[in-house]
Parts: sequence; C-alpha cells; structure tokens
Amino acid sequence: MTKKVACLGLGGMGGGIAGRLCDLDWAPVLYNRSRDKAEALSARAGGVADTPAQAVASADVALLSLADEPSVDAVLFGPDGIVAGMRPGGIVIDMSTVSPAYSRRVTRQLGELGLRRVEANLVANPMQARAGDARVLAAGAPEDLDEVRDVLKAIGRQLVELGPVGAASTMKLAFNALLGSQVVALAEVVNYGVEAGLDRDLMLRTIAESAFSSLVMSHRCQLMIEERYQPAGFRSVLMEKDLRLTVNDAADQGVGLPVISTAARRYHQVVAAGDGDLDAAAVLSQQLKDAGEIAA
Repeated sequence: MTKKVACLGLGGMGGGIAGRLCDLDWAPVLYNRSRDKAEALSARAGGVADTPAQAVASADVALLSLADEPSVDAVLFGPDGIVAGMRPGGIVIDMSTVSPAYSRRVTRQLGELGLRRVEANLVANPMQARAGDARVLAAGAPEDLDEVRDVLKAIGRQLVELGPVGAASTMKLAFNALLGSQVVALAEVVNYGVEAGLDRDLMLRTIAESAFSSLVMSHRCQLMIEERYQPAGFRSVLMEKDLRLTVNDAADQGVGLPVISTAARRYHQVVAAGDGDLDAAAVLSQQLKDAGEIAA
C-alpha cells in the first residue's frame, strides 16, 4: 500500500471501515468529532488528528463516513475542514448517504478548489464493513475511480461501478428505501396480527422462518422479538433521513413514491417520539404504542 489514507467519521460504518484498514496495516490517520472512537483504534492507526484539516494534511485519499449533509459540509468546508488541509489533487471518497443533487453539487465545489470526489456508498452493516464484506456502490469520473480502485476493493468484497457522481447516491437511497418500507410493512402486519389475537413473538418467528423473509427481515424479526434496539445497526433517525431524501429526489424526477412516503412518515413519528437512536426495528414498538393509544 503506497497511498496515505485518512478516515473521517468513525460511527458504525466509518468505524468498521477504519478498523478494516487498520487490520490490513494501512495505518490510516483517524478523525472523529468525539475523539474516544478514534483512540480505540489508535494503536494500529497512523495517528489521531484533532481536526479534519490535520487528518488530511499528508493524505492522498480522505474517506468520509458521516451522518448527513450538514456534517459533510462541516468536515469539508469548515474553518479546519478538509479543504483547508488537503493538498491539491487529493481524492475524497465519500461514503455518506446524501441526496444525488447534493452529491453533484459538492463534487463541483471540490473540483473548483482542486480536489476530486468519488462516491462509495456501502451496502452492509458495521460488522460486514469491518470484515471487508461490504458491497461498494461507486460513482465518479473514470480516471478518479481507477486511481482509488485499490482502496475501494479493500473496503468490500464487491465493487459496483455505476457511472457519474450521483448514481451511487441514487442506488444507495433505493436500497435503504426498500429496507425501510419492508420494516414498516412488517411492523404493520404484526400489529394487525396482534389486534386479531395472534401471539406477537410467534408471528414474528413464523415470518422470519418463511419464504417471505430474507436475511434482513429475519434479523429485524429477531430484534423485534427481543426488543433489542440498541446498539443500533441502522439508527431510526438515519432511516428517516434516507427515506425523506428518497421521496424528495424522486419528486424532482417526477416520480411518486406513495409506499416509501408512508414509511418516511412512520419513521418521522419514531424520531419525534425521541427514539431516533434506536434501531429501525423499533418502528414496531411505535406501531403497537400508537395502536394501543387509538384503542384506548
């Protein structure tokens, strides 16, 4: 490995990726807003930075994994952001789930400042990211993808190249919208069964073991049975954000998404109830709670 890499944002997915690169002895420089997450990997890292600018000062590639667009803006363009510290010609690999329009705009902004940007959205959970078992949805200029292909292949077991910037964001939002709508549908049918007199856990186990299930659904069924929503594999607040971005982007394309819109409203209710940090499977608890209040 000859490239110098910095990892910025060490939440579930970002922490998994940073751990993966440490396992491969790439010694990335680490930055996270709360320093303790970086310190946990510091023994095998190339250092822990106090600011994004410091993290990328000698980096060829900056890997971002951040929660939302304001967080990406702050890390890129803030007073001590990547733009202030990275050498011209450097490449930002952005794994954050953002809207396609935002992705294209930020890529243009960075280009005007002498930096390049590649989308690398992951289809994985944090454990898969740590094991290098993610699917990487990549988009960007062909020459930029060529330059960081070794990094992208180290991150995941499958690299899917989708074309220009914006395409990976669209595909990632589609994946997350499919997941979110399925989990909401699962919560609704379980609520229906409970109201009709079926045992909740028996219903969840039967669904999980059926041909109607999948690895993702059976996992969420188990979380619902155990009511084990922390630590979250996919936080409800992020699910709400991704569904909202999907609905808004589809509207820009003249496409209506009535099922996804309903799922987005359900997750908005979960977040409004103060449960945004719980796993997306917690939508069942919200569903049952709402049903009980209506019945009362």
